[in-house]
Amino acid sequence: MVKKDSLIKGTLILAAAALTARFLGLFQRIPLDYMLGPEGMLAFNAANQIYLLLLLVATAGFPSAISKMVSERYALGKEGEARRIYHAALVFGAVSGLILAVALFALAPLYATVAKEEYAMLSVRAIAPALLLFPIIAMMRGYFQGRQFISAGGTSQIVEQFLRVGLGIGLGVIVLSLGWGDDWVAAAVTFGSVFGAIGAFAIMVWFARKLKKQDGESQPRYNGEAAAALMRPGKASVGGSQLRFRTIYAEIFKMSLPAMVTSAAVNLIYAFDTTLFIRLTEKFYTAAGEAVVAGSDYGAKAMSLAGIPPILAIALGSSLIPVIASAYKLKNLGEVQRQASVVLRIVCFTGVPLALLLTVAAYSITGLIFEVPEGSNGPTGSGAVAALAAGTILQITMMTTNSILYGMGKQRISMRHTLIGLVLKVVISIALAPLLGVYGLIIGSTVCFITATVLNLRWINAEVKLTVLGKRWIPYLVSVGIAALGGWGAEAGVLALTGGLAPKLSYFLAAASAAVVVGLLYAAMLVLLKVVTAEDASSLPARLRKPFLKVMRIVSRV
Repeated sequence: MVKKDSLIKGTLILAAAALTARFLGLFQRIPLDYMLGPEGMLAFNAANQIYLLLLLVATAGFPSAISKMVSERYALGKEGEARRIYHAALVFGAVSGLILAVALFALAPLYATVAKEEYAMLSVRAIAPALLLFPIIAMMRGYFQGRQFISAGGTSQIVEQFLRVGLGIGLGVIVLSLGWGDDWVAAAVTFGSVFGAIGAFAIMVWFARKLKKQDGESQPRYNGEAAAALMRPGKASVGGSQLRFRTIYAEIFKMSLPAMVTSAAVNLIYAFDTTLFIRLTEKFYTAAGEAVVAGSDYGAKAMSLAGIPPILAIALGSSLIPVIASAYKLKNLGEVQRQASVVLRIVCFTGVPLALLLTVAAYSITGLIFEVPEGSNGPTGSGAVAALAAGTILQITMMTTNSILYGMGKQRISMRHTLIGLVLKVVISIALAPLLGVYGLIIGSTVCFITATVLNLRWINAEVKLTVLGKRWIPYLVSVGIAALGGWGAEAGVLALTGGLAPKLSYFLAAASAAVVVGLLYAAMLVLLKVVTAEDASSLPARLRKPFLKVMRIVSRV
């Protein structure tokens, strides 16, 4: 049986799926760091970033728009309109996927020339066929999410990532053994996304069949809805909806364009950085091949590791939109205020320590996971990892507040704030990259996150007064500072004590020590300084609430 999921449960499902995807993606980078040279890694990074960006263009923010529109229609009892809207989205997904897959394949040589990365052409072409299915999958995930059946999308993401990483690496090993060169190996690995798309589509169809059977047994009027999930247009109008596709597309595009800009902000930033990295930093990296190595480290190490802390924020935002939309549509501002405050509080408590750890222990974590070049004094790229990870704290708040505004129907406002941040990002990056290299690009990104967050919070508070931490902000910042100092000291001390051991063992011990110290100090200080209260713990699921309350009682007695 397909069951509806609550906000917290839905968030946990999406977070688990995203966490699995992120760690599998990181796992994929580890063997690639040994299999590919700098040019091959740049080709792989370029293909992934351009693919992710075009995928967002292909779906044009449709999943978020569908989720919001479907949840609103069900809240108002307009099930027929919800089914019709979903069928229109499926048609758009199929057409746009075909167009963009062909365009990406045909324009791959032009992209490689503009980026000064001719070796990336094969990788870009290898990933193009995945666009045939992913837009349709995105529509299906948005629909199930709008009906609060989060587990369908979460399961499909996990299956997609296992197939993408496993089969991609396997195919890459085969090509590597044939001695075809870095560009062909990178293309073989990126082709794993095609296998992932096939697997994800199969899972979504399987869930749709279960929904059709379940709805047929309980309420016959939902048969049309389940049929829409299986892409059977003949029953799409069941329920009295006579909406024309033209009307539906006008509403969806009005909502989805802002969603595309806000949800694609980070992908746009990373695509900008990877595409123009060599052009913008070649005056800073003057040694032969230095810019290629720095760009490879930035994409393979910094971007992949810095993508871990925002996972929960992405999951929270996805599951929050339909909840906020339903409450706001019914003018229940108290519920909007409560849900938005709870989400921001959870983001503060959970997202910050991960970013903190990656910042203070970047040297050891980078050395442990990735290859350390022979003859070097330590792992390359760790500075970029630390700088980008520190900025993700602000990226998290930007993404979460964007989701809140979207649920409140203020999507144009969030788009405007994001565009202001992106313009500042481009201007600052162009100005600083020739002077500071990769750090100029990271500073530009951080300014973008800060700007969008501040503007978003101002508009949200004008509508509903958020109560995130209130008077607990100062104790919270003290807790963060103490945890950061403790983690930095633990890493430095262990590295000094284990300098005579094998490098990988030394990095492991230092990273593990920093993780333990940061985690324990952060949790202990939150409780001792009364930043986390029993009321905060009560918002957690029962299985997490009980052990967390026990930990609070133990720490408070110490």
